[in-house]
Amino acid sequence: MMRISESVKHLIIVNVIMFVGTLAIGGGVLFYDLFAMHFPKNEAFQPWQIVTHMFMHGGVTHILFNMFALWMFGTPVEQALGSKRFLFIYFSAGLGAVALQVGYYYVQYLPMESQALSLGFTKEQITEVFKSGKTFTNISQEFYDIYFASMVGASGCIMGILAAFGMMNPNAELMLIFLPIPIKAKYFIPGIIILDLISGLTGQSFFSPSNTAFMAHVGGAITGFIIMWYWKRTQFNRNRWN
Repeated sequence: MMRISESVKHLIIVNVIMFVGTLAIGGGVLFYDLFAMHFPKNEAFQPWQIVTHMFMHGGVTHILFNMFALWMFGTPVEQALGSKRFLFIYFSAGLGAVALQVGYYYVQYLPMESQALSLGFTKEQITEVFKSGKTFTNISQEFYDIYFASMVGASGCIMGILAAFGMMNPNAELMLIFLPIPIKAKYFIPGIIILDLISGLTGQSFFSPSNTAFMAHVGGAITGFIIMWYWKRTQFNRNRWN
């Protein structure tokens, strides 16, 4: 069995501690409200959630799959790049994931907010209606869903690491658990990213639950790719990071 690298081990420990804390304190509600990433227009949003959501998970299956992927792909990436560069990609991908997902929400939300304002509602009234658990007449349910949207999980970070792994090992053969057909990483990883992009744009889920933040996956992968491409292009001096 592949030996786990130090940074990956510590990340897994922190994720598990946060998951146990979520279950143990306040029935999960308190931790979730404080540390999940909320839509910035929602009063539940706090700046620290931009980072803390990366250590939160929505259930046992969610954390198991993410931690398995972190061990499987994170360990060889850290062993090849060193801990500092690995962590730089990891957290940068997490931030890229937030940026794309929240940006996509805003692209959807702002026109709907303008429509509500055109119907005579003020921004304060919009907020009060949402707090009451209602939606506006002639306004899409999507408006309500985005306002109360929240995001948890290390998936965006891991997608960045997966992209880095693919660029370092393009001919490595990978396969899905439920589709045991080996596919080279240079085809497998872009394929997964394209499916996530399609899911994010259409709402049609292929493998993940329908409430998955698909654009976060895409944002994390793109961030990991850009960083690795830049380092490769500039032939970054490894000793400067280790």
